[in-house]
Amino acid sequence: MSRLRLTLDLAAPGHHTGDLLLPWSDNANPLGRYAVPVITIADGAGPTVLVLGGVHGDEYEGPAAIMRLARDLRAEDVAGRLILMPAANGPAFGASLRCSPLDGGNLNRAFPGDADGTPTAMIADWLQRHLIPQCDTVIDLHSGGKASVFVPCSLPQTGISPELDEANMALARAMGLGVIWRLGSYNDNRSVNAACARAGVACVAAELGGGGGVDPDHADLAEDALRRALHHIGLLRAAPPLPEGANEHIVEIADPADHLLAPAAGLFDRRCRAGDMVQAGDLAGWLHFPEEPGRAALELRFAQGGMVLAHTARGRVSRAEMLAMVVRAAG
Repeated sequence: MSRLRLTLDLAAPGHHTGDLLLPWSDNANPLGRYAVPVITIADGAGPTVLVLGGVHGDEYEGPAAIMRLARDLRAEDVAGRLILMPAANGPAFGASLRCSPLDGGNLNRAFPGDADGTPTAMIADWLQRHLIPQCDTVIDLHSGGKASVFVPCSLPQTGISPELDEANMALARAMGLGVIWRLGSYNDNRSVNAACARAGVACVAAELGGGGGVDPDHADLAEDALRRALHHIGLLRAAPPLPEGANEHIVEIADPADHLLAPAAGLFDRRCRAGDMVQAGDLAGWLHFPEEPGRAALELRFAQGGMVLAHTARGRVSRAEMLAMVVRAAG
């Protein structure tokens, strides 16, 4: 049994809001509960779809898109059941942190979870054992948060089974984001994608910009992509059309050594942007040392060509921090 308690009936038709109540006794809340909001919109027969946002608490484009749907959709607009969790890691979202302030837990590195574990482990356990198995499809919306900026892309996991691989890739294409980051052998088995794979449930994640706010272009992109995915599944009766002339790029992490890491702590003077196509030896930027003004700057170059899928949004960086994520065309 889970220690968490849900305050609404997921099977009830109509538009409803409630909470997943997380018991955790600490100095701030010794006898109460921490709330994880849940919204359901249901009408008639059809698929059950779970949409997650706020798995990392400082990523806002996904939650903004989810709340737009919660505001605009009526029960009669859907065919099936839509379960929305705009702040899946409620404590992290409330603190505007990537990881939970209660236990330091990263929800996307906590599956399958533990019913008797720390708060993040308990949320993961409830999702893995109680909610995901009820669903036909899961959509998990991310962005770079405060730390980084991503090219908008969809993330299907493959290498599961022919049926799930095909379903996940079709979902990724339906989102219409242009770039598909295929998750293969380097996908973390503690993630939402991996949790869905274990349950035999179709899943696609998305990275939708970042930087620590709600960029209007990225939020619009997130909403349109989400509506297209829900229409593809058969839950929404209408959706925005695919962007005209959009090219599809399927990429993957070929080798983690392709990524550019900071060789030392300093100020990263970045000369690349998310979406850039680079060659081995191209300039990525300079690492300056303002606190050691006599120390010469380091010139940082890419070790491997490919697409800059993401880059840090920080100026001052730590040793071994990722400065740029480089992916290659999928083979």
